[in-house]
Amino acid sequence: MQLTTAMPLHIGIVACSAEGAALCYRTICVEGAELLGPYRHPEVSMHGHNFADYVKFINANDWAGVAQLMLSSAEKLARAGADFLIAPVNTVHQAFDLVEHRSPRPWLHIAVEVANEAKRHGYKRLAVLGTRALMEGPVYREKLKAAGIEHRIPGAEQRERIHRAIFDELVQGVFLPRTQAYLTEVIRTLQDQGCDAVVLGCTEIPLVMSPEQSPLPMLDSTRLLARAALKKAIES
Repeated sequence: MQLTTAMPLHIGIVACSAEGAALCYRTICVEGAELLGPYRHPEVSMHGHNFADYVKFINANDWAGVAQLMLSSAEKLARAGADFLIAPVNTVHQAFDLVEHRSPRPWLHIAVEVANEAKRHGYKRLAVLGTRALMEGPVYREKLKAAGIEHRIPGAEQRERIHRAIFDELVQGVFLPRTQAYLTEVIRTLQDQGCDAVVLGCTEIPLVMSPEQSPLPMLDSTRLLARAALKKAIES
């Protein structure tokens, strides 16, 4: 255990879906104690707008609308004293370029943290799972390309089924064995395409998939972002 007497930075969480935000918060608190000592973790504040508003803008492909929600949360968290910000939801990072330069506080980018972890392990081709917008959009495509890493996504029918499972089940706290079995099947298909690890690019997928169930090593975007936030809070 590593103890420190320095005051960690204050982490601001821009929440979207409850399950992903809760897992991120819990990871910061639990793993913070492993670094700072029993019951200790950095100060954390969280703000989340009505998730239905995010869903409305995402479904309309209105990333400016998503950015406005993120910036509104950022302003509230800055006033609460947050030193930097994270958003434990992958899809909204498609609006990141509209947010970063207007934000009152700096951000960590979830896909950058995943790419950094992939590079540390020497992975060359990643399978990416998430919402339809995330799998088909630029968030991971651009960040992985910048890191020199290839990626693959499921076929169209698989993407649609995963998307529906996320919104009909996972973000509502429903975790079914049949969904876990289906995700395992999809990961195995992508393994056959030469992928050497899988990105859980929906922050709720780690709640239904475990490393033991996955045919490929998992890059858990929720916990990786939380750990990156912990590192920044403690070491800065």
